[in-house]
Amino acid sequence: MPAITVEDVLVLPRLPRLDPVTTEFRAVRRLTTAPQGYEGEGFPVRRAFAGVPMSELDPFIHLDQMGEVDYAPGEPKGTPWHPHRGFETVTYMIDGIMDHQDSLGGGGSISNSDTQWMTAGKGILHIEAPPEHLVTSGGLFHGLQLWVNLPRAAKMIDPKYQDIRGTKAALLTTHDGGGLIRVIAGEIAGHRGPGSTFTPINLAHITLQPGARLDLPWQTDYNALVYVLAGEGFAGTDMRPIRLGQLATYGHGEAIRVEAKTELDLFVMGGQPIREPIAHYGPFVMNTQAELKQAFEDFQKGRLGVVPAARVPHTD
Repeated sequence: MPAITVEDVLVLPRLPRLDPVTTEFRAVRRLTTAPQGYEGEGFPVRRAFAGVPMSELDPFIHLDQMGEVDYAPGEPKGTPWHPHRGFETVTYMIDGIMDHQDSLGGGGSISNSDTQWMTAGKGILHIEAPPEHLVTSGGLFHGLQLWVNLPRAAKMIDPKYQDIRGTKAALLTTHDGGGLIRVIAGEIAGHRGPGSTFTPINLAHITLQPGARLDLPWQTDYNALVYVLAGEGFAGTDMRPIRLGQLATYGHGEAIRVEAKTELDLFVMGGQPIREPIAHYGPFVMNTQAELKQAFEDFQKGRLGVVPAARVPHTD
């Protein structure tokens, strides 16, 4: 994976060594395998949250692993124009390039280890697609899209963006130097990521070398989710086997444990639950069925924006 890395992780700040006697490690509550399917115009995805109760995901709604796929020339695909309201989309590109355009005239490109954070708020239309040169040449494509819920008070705010370059992520290593931790948002062991959130959350992409152990301190009022992007390992102190395409949800406690059998790539998430009613259908995440109905009506009447007549040039 070409995500941000360093030649020598030993120069990075280290996680504290946790005492297994006094630290309350979280038990693995649930282990699920993501079903595979297709999104947008036909690109392959794994639905990472399938089969997991919303109460264990809150404040997260949805997670797709896009690829990893090596496209032949002419094969790369994206999504058509579509609306969103009431939540945030976080797109993290591990390999490849994705272009974005929206109904407010914004646009941008993200590539290896960049993150595009779109707060849909009261509503927006957008499109995501590979650039023309990638369609022509083909190539690797691999990324994630995470949906983060907004609390009731923020659901109808004006849309906004955060373009987070991979070089801005906070980097640290495990206490023994066996892993690389990229903090995208939130705070891990005192190290803050660049992402700004309405609900307190942590997001990190972590690579562990074979045989390495990750003992990750975690806020006790956050939930904790670990999704395997690549490789094989073990989750929890009871060493439950976990592999590519599987999600471990953890119970209460002070720390998360994962061990690597092979080189192991993880997307680690957690946050403070919002604990509000959710009405979710398609591209809208609201609090009530009436609000959901209103979102569809507003979309049909063009109140969430209109597709621009011309393609907007992408910006950095």
